[in-house]
Amino acid sequence: MDSAAQARYDLITNNLAEVLDPEIIQKVLAEGRNPRIYWGTATTGRPHTGYYSPALKIAELLAAGCDVVILLADIHAFLDNLKAPLELVENRAKYYSKVITAILKSVGVPTEKLEFVLGSSYQKSPEYVMDVYKLSSVVSEVQAKKAGAEVVKQTGNAPLSGLLYPVLQVLDEEHLKVDAQLGGIDQRKLFVAAKEWLPKIGYRERAHLLNPMVAGLSGGKMSSSEENSKIDLLDNADTVTKKIRKAEAFPKIVEGNGIVALVEFILLPAAALRGNKEFRVERRDAEPLVYTDIKQLHDDYTNDILTPQLLKPAVAAGLVELMAPIQAAYETDTEWQEIALKAYPPPVVHKKVKKPKDKGSRFPGAKPEAGEAAKPTTDGAEPSAQ
Repeated sequence: MDSAAQARYDLITNNLAEVLDPEIIQKVLAEGRNPRIYWGTATTGRPHTGYYSPALKIAELLAAGCDVVILLADIHAFLDNLKAPLELVENRAKYYSKVITAILKSVGVPTEKLEFVLGSSYQKSPEYVMDVYKLSSVVSEVQAKKAGAEVVKQTGNAPLSGLLYPVLQVLDEEHLKVDAQLGGIDQRKLFVAAKEWLPKIGYRERAHLLNPMVAGLSGGKMSSSEENSKIDLLDNADTVTKKIRKAEAFPKIVEGNGIVALVEFILLPAAALRGNKEFRVERRDAEPLVYTDIKQLHDDYTNDILTPQLLKPAVAAGLVELMAPIQAAYETDTEWQEIALKAYPPPVVHKKVKKPKDKGSRFPGAKPEAGEAAKPTTDGAEPSAQ
């Protein structure tokens, strides 16, 4: 590759956890073509701050001149243990499109070159369905379970749809006509499966770009389905502050620390995209700590110079500022608000109706049963005839 192609390649692979088959991307660049790369997301729970990580990578891919496709995987959402019922899937896909566009705009990334594709727009075609049959005939149950182990919800006596999920994701690479797929490191088994499975039905291998995962607030990865692990992109400032305050962040430990991860994978890269790569931590009785690279922050945290008590308020303030444009866009977009209500309707609360207790006919004040003579009152007067 010449120096220009190398510079593009360096930007494409910047800050990735791993690249599988990088020579595929290098060959495309050497030919002078724009690599076509897709990132897919199953439209299930409401997107959270963890979505900044792929969005910021997509910003770099766009800057490197890549043609980027965002797959709104509505059928995948339904197949993954019915995480998105069919009657909600359409509006959830619209909601995701609004959110992802808003995330990119919030960090100053132009979205005109993005291509959004709805999974159901091509995954029901005769050609695609025939490929599902073909791949299903050469992939075993064990292979399908292994490929989807980190992505598809695993349950006892799981529905067959969970085995189809990885088959569809592998085929998406061919039917979207891409050179590479971007995803989190939790997708690695699926990416390896794609390398092995596609050639079995006559299709070429693709490269795979593995993004680091943002740790959740309660440990593990940040997940749409775990309320305590995430910060919703529409959470208000008080909610963000409370969630950050309650989050696990052990002193001197960087690994698996969700608060440190928010700085490393979201706040610092977002600041860089906006032209001022720094993260400030205010201190009451000393000068603020200013970080321009994550290693410096890691060192201070490990040495207890930067404590959880100092870091948490700074992270909360940074997230509130970062999400402000998204929330402002939501507040002024009545269409988005209507979509949100249809995509994530509030749970129906069934009010418990208290059954009247049957006390029988002998308690004071009871109406006499038909045919039963009324009892005289205690003072000897006859009961009223009203």
